[in-house]
Amino acid sequence: MAFALGAVLLSAIAPGGASAQERRVPASPNELRLSYAPIVQRVQPAVVNVYAAKLVQNRNPLMEDPLFRRFFGGGGVQPEQMQRSLGSGVMVDSSGLVVTNNHVIEGADQVKISLSDKREFEAEIVLKDSRTDLAVLRIKDSKEKFPTLDFANSDDLLVGDVVLAIGNPFGVGQTVTHGIISALARTQVGITDYQFFIQTDAAINPGNSGGALVDMTGKLVGVNTAIFSRSGGSQGIGFAIPANMVRVVVASAKSGGKAVKRPWLGARLQAVTPEIADTIGLKTPSGALVANVTPGSPSAKAGLKLSDLIVAIDGQVVDDPNAFDYRFATRPLGGTAQIDVQRGGKPVKLTIALETAPDTNRDEIVITTRSPFQGAKVANISPAIADELRLDSSLEGVVVTELADNAAAASVGFQKGDVILAVNDQKIAKTSDLEKATRERARVWRITVVRGGQQINVTLGG
Repeated sequence: MAFALGAVLLSAIAPGGASAQERRVPASPNELRLSYAPIVQRVQPAVVNVYAAKLVQNRNPLMEDPLFRRFFGGGGVQPEQMQRSLGSGVMVDSSGLVVTNNHVIEGADQVKISLSDKREFEAEIVLKDSRTDLAVLRIKDSKEKFPTLDFANSDDLLVGDVVLAIGNPFGVGQTVTHGIISALARTQVGITDYQFFIQTDAAINPGNSGGALVDMTGKLVGVNTAIFSRSGGSQGIGFAIPANMVRVVVASAKSGGKAVKRPWLGARLQAVTPEIADTIGLKTPSGALVANVTPGSPSAKAGLKLSDLIVAIDGQVVDDPNAFDYRFATRPLGGTAQIDVQRGGKPVKLTIALETAPDTNRDEIVITTRSPFQGAKVANISPAIADELRLDSSLEGVVVTELADNAAAASVGFQKGDVILAVNDQKIAKTSDLEKATRERARVWRITVVRGGQQINVTLGG
């Protein structure tokens, strides 16, 4: 009888979507025996397991010593080992397009998809987006039509709504857990650039990453991405990337892009502290304060000014810069957005164009010469790169965009996002300057770097 009652409940709420659901507590013991089985049976086939593997070379530090190699041989060649990771994914297009977490497949040489019916397929990586910790995969060489999940409007969620989490925790096989939405718009989690997470108490464990969080209509409301845990297991605090952000990443993958296209604001925002709120006469420390505006950017053209306080976008309240970043990033390109600001205590409405940042003269190269920069991929700073790496828009020069795991540049401490200003007293204005500087042999390398807004002077042996 439970199955039949569950089916009746499902059909009653499906047409209206999340915003039209009847929200009430159970009225009788019979209602407590209602089942989620109809939802699970419909959703489960679209949730997959993701297996990623990469070859890593075991490094014996003793083999770095020439004297050790001379007496014990081996030529410095170390055996390779296959490193594997396990996660979950969601089928979002019937042609075999799967969305998962970027950290599940990061650095992978091989990726496999396993369906709920145990069939396995080779997959290719279509797009990776570290800023949201999302990646899109495609099943190779298949003409089959696969079951998919539809996106819900994650802005319709309310705290207390019931949700189901589906994934492959600890590799035990596909598992369903249930809970409620514990909180919305979590912006202080520190997992990705776009911090605007759904928090749930549905049990999420290692292996659930990339799996589905679905509502009572069987639609995808989020992609499970992280847990807060002192033990490594579920403690009732899990985080999911909202479906509206997932939708943007998937749309970029469908259009054939290798990177996600998002609107460019062209302004740096800062949080409103209690001290700032007191200074500018705010009752509560909320909103996003404009700290810098890039000349010629959409924000500059719209009339946004230094010290403006952004309080809403398209009618949605903005509590802090992370909330604004999420709302702005999920707006469709090509149109406009209405921004409400407080300027000198008076309300002002601005219309900003939703366009991508220009990516001109990137000139991205990999440094191969023997130097502290060997193995680093660097590029000239463009508005697109500054936006992608969250750099101050006024910075000019060369930035590290990628580091190979075993690169010399990584071993000496360089990080993605480091801006190289000077090498051995030579100004580095473009990538060709850095390439030229690294060709010159030096016993000592004096390097000036900007990291996190701070200028650092480093001296390294040649």
